Amino acid sequence: MDAQFQQYLDFFRDIGADDVEHSGKTYLAHAAGVQRDLQKWGCGEDLCRAGLFHSIYGTQMFQGFTLPLERRGELRGLVGERAEHIVYLFCAMHRPTFDETVFLDKPPYTYRDRFTEEEVELPRADLDDLCTLSVCDWLEQIERLEMWDVRRAAFEQMARRLGGVAWDNFQRVFANAPVG
Repeated sequence: MDAQFQQYLDFFRDIGADDVEHSGKTYLAHAAGVQRDLQKWGCGEDLCRAGLFHSIYGTQMFQGFTLPLERRGELRGLVGERAEHIVYLFCAMHRPTFDETVFLDKPPYTYRDRFTEEEVELPRADLDDLCTLSVCDWLEQIERLEMWDVRRAAFEQMARRLGGVAWDNFQRVFANAPVG
């Protein structure tokens, strides 16, 4: 294990997020799985680091552990500006407004920040990273959760939009979905 990854694990332990239950395993195990899958998908370092911390501030669905937003600077210092920015966007995402943007797939790309209730305009790179992270996160846990129909059309649209490895993995995982 490299020293940087050990720092990330130590951070999870220091804030008490390493043993929190999440999707049939621990939060840390799920988060490490997302990071590992993003690496396998050939994603850049910033997105892979974001994958490890993707829901650290909580999300609409996951509130098992939330690092207070006042500590964003601490996470930014650990993982870097871009990775923390992606993490914040992912956690702040109001899923229905994000899904609308994905289906429209034309600028301006917007969603509502669930923390501030403000509409946020996303550059194309942020939209792409959020789609990649969303699909990867969901595919890592869906078989354990057996929640096949939760936002299924939106995840399919994101995977189709991204193509390549995201679409291939979406099809592979959803081939296991129960029929009927």
